[in-house]
Amino acid sequence: MSVSELSPLDPRLNAFRADLADERLQGRVTAERFVAGWQAQIGRAVIPMRSQPTATAELVNEALFGERLTVYEITQGFAWVQLARDGYVGYVPADTLHLDIVEPTHRVQAIGTFVYPVADIKAPPVMHLSLGAAITVTGGDEKFLRLASGGFVIARHVAPRGTFARDFVVIAERLIGVPYLWGGRTRIGVDCSGLAQLALEAGGQACPRDSDMQQAALGSAIDIPADLDGLERGDLVFWKGHVGVMVDGALLIHANAHHMAVAVEPVVHAVERIAKTGGGPIAAIKRIGKVSPSVVAS
Repeated sequence: MSVSELSPLDPRLNAFRADLADERLQGRVTAERFVAGWQAQIGRAVIPMRSQPTATAELVNEALFGERLTVYEITQGFAWVQLARDGYVGYVPADTLHLDIVEPTHRVQAIGTFVYPVADIKAPPVMHLSLGAAITVTGGDEKFLRLASGGFVIARHVAPRGTFARDFVVIAERLIGVPYLWGGRTRIGVDCSGLAQLALEAGGQACPRDSDMQQAALGSAIDIPADLDGLERGDLVFWKGHVGVMVDGALLIHANAHHMAVAVEPVVHAVERIAKTGGGPIAAIKRIGKVSPSVVAS
């Protein structure tokens, strides 16, 4: 990917290559063509976003059912896109996109749920939806909700858009034991920044995708105490290329390649191990504000 000499724009968050770019970037980057792109929506449970338009390229993110995105190009079965949720740019399989946009009404609040062809839990499910998936409800009752895309979901597994979890750390804790997956952001597999993003978004906090972006954008920096005393539940602890969430004043929850899973451990143990394995010292600690009670789900 060619980065323009005119501006140090981050190619992860700005759609530009030497041959093609988002028209909003005219005057800021050089490219052979500028295009407006067109809107689409994810039509499958979860799709991989890759760094290059091949099935073997690095997994850099995942897009969930119902997510909106802008498509700039389709070639050789891949679409070059930018997600509306976190602004991430990458390549997704073109056959996973729907051009008919349906405005979501609800989001999945459980760590996962199934879509059934009929309102019966004994019916073989047709799809699994992950935490954060966006759905459109057209009817139902206290047990099952009917989806505009077809099928039914368990009513208690979803919440109206605009209502959020009371405590985002609880969401992270629900994912303990999920395998570590670089680029992942579902209960099938998740990386460190994906875990933070999923939990914060479930709590009503917009969150960038990668840990360096999160360190720059989220919360208020606090001093890094030499003895790590005084940390609070919900504090984000950053290393270069890594992030974890404090469960309380002593324990850290993070998706990491040591445990190859989402795990909880004393933060002092994580600090010692990461330093020994070349990860360096803590780079920053950011304190997250509280979600307004007016937008909290019960």
